[in-house]
Order: sequence, then structure tokens, then C-alpha cells
Amino acid sequence: METTFNDKGQDGSSEELERLQIKLFLDGIYEWYGYDFRDYAYNSIKRRIWHRVYKEKLSSILELLDKVLYEPTCLENLIADFSINVTEMFRDPSFFFHFREKVVPLLRTYPSIRIWHAGCATGEEVYSMAILLQEEGLYEKTKIYATDINDKVLKIAKNGQFPLENMKKYTNNYLQAGGKMAFSEYYTVTNNNAKFHPTLSRNIIFAQHNLVTDQSFNEFHVILCRNVLIYFNKQLQYKVHDLFYNSLSMFGVLGLGDKEMIANKDKAECYDPLSPKQKLYQKVR
Repeated sequence: METTFNDKGQDGSSEELERLQIKLFLDGIYEWYGYDFRDYAYNSIKRRIWHRVYKEKLSSILELLDKVLYEPTCLENLIADFSINVTEMFRDPSFFFHFREKVVPLLRTYPSIRIWHAGCATGEEVYSMAILLQEEGLYEKTKIYATDINDKVLKIAKNGQFPLENMKKYTNNYLQAGGKMAFSEYYTVTNNNAKFHPTLSRNIIFAQHNLVTDQSFNEFHVILCRNVLIYFNKQLQYKVHDLFYNSLSMFGVLGLGDKEMIANKDKAECYDPLSPKQKLYQKVR
């Protein structure tokens, strides 16, 4: 009897095989290590996997899986690849300008303030918020919880030291965001690095947290998660928005990135826009 193969068998397309290998790869990491990247946006995660394949001088995704399962260092590099670490001081200055204008008056009404900065990367935006709150006289009564999945970038964030060459751009961002002092007063120069004053980090708690698998850990007056959700698929975006909604106090404020929105229509109806263009929303129900 002549043997035949269907379209998804031996003669299946390379694209289908690639998708299967990526599924096996992500399932393997989840089953063995507990890191869940299965609902990240497909095209983004595919690029990052292939980037690591080439960096490790391998020829296939399954070869990379084998290496990741047996070499912890390779896993660390992969987690770094999957993390979204694009950030800067007062990134999108108009966001921070509107935060001063729209959110700070609300925060003045609280006896104490809790802010969660989810996906903080190397911490530039966290220090930006600390500076803003200090200038507005609110920092003494504030705790900022800065979290990320990547422990390596958290160590950089805790250190509070960034390349001096970035300070010109950061100074311009700061001024556009409504800064009230000379930006250079907030740091000292050491070996071509700008070291931000320890007073700015005294009320910041840096901790590892995975938005995909970890639960809420407090109730917050402000949650900032900017330019992270764009790397998740719709299903995961819904899940994370549930997490933020359950973690946000009534009349608390959610801040998203300029290309993001509240994906879940039911959740979107629970917020009023404080500044729609800057993606600042207040929980009202």
C-alpha cells in the first residue's frame, strides 16, 4: 500500500514547523523552570528566540532548548533577551508633566501613598518618579514598589548609576516634564557615570515579580506599567489588566504606555480617563 502524508506531516511548511518548535521551546521552559512566556506576542518572542540561537552559535530552536535546560547561564541570557529594558529618565516627558498636573493633586489627599512600577527595567523611570514626588513634597509619605522579572536589571536599578553621556537627554526630558530645579543637583559624577543620590532610593523597594505568573502583593494608589503590555498577546493582556484592577485602590490611577490601552472592554468601563492622550486612567468602579 502506498503511504501518503497530509499537509501537516512530513511535507509540512517550515513556518508550521517553526511555530511548533517555538511552542515546544516555551512549554519546556515553563515546565522545567516555571517561567511562562507562552502568551507573549508571537512575532516578538520569535525574534528574541532566534537572536539567542545565533548568539549561542547554534542552528535550531530545539538545540537552544537543550542548552537552556542544562546550562543555567544560557537561561539567564535568555531571560535578559525576553525582558523589555528600553527606558530613560522622564521618558515621554508629557506623561510626567500630566502626572504632575492630574495625579499629584489626588495624591495630596492621601495620608500615605503606595505606587507600583511594574516592569521597571533598569529603573530610570522609577528615579524620575521619586524626583517628581520629592519636588511636589510627597516623597516622604510614599513607598514605590519597583518590580521586574529580570534580576540583573534590578541590580542595576538598585545601584542608581547610569551613563553620564545620557544626562544631556535626560536633562531635556526633565525640563519638559516640568522639572523645578537643576537636574544635575540630583546626581554626582563618578567615572563617566551619574550616581543618583541615595535619598532618592530610600523609599523604593526593588523586587522580582513576574506579571504572568505572580499575584497581587498590595493595594496601590498608582500603578505604572508603560510599554510592557505591547509585548503580550490579548489573552495575557486581559490577565494582567485583571491583576492591575485587583491591585488598584478605588479612585487609584493606572498609567500605560503611549501605544497601549486597556485591552479588556469590561475593565475599560471601570476607569475614567484623567488624561486620555497620556494614558492615565482613574479607577471609578
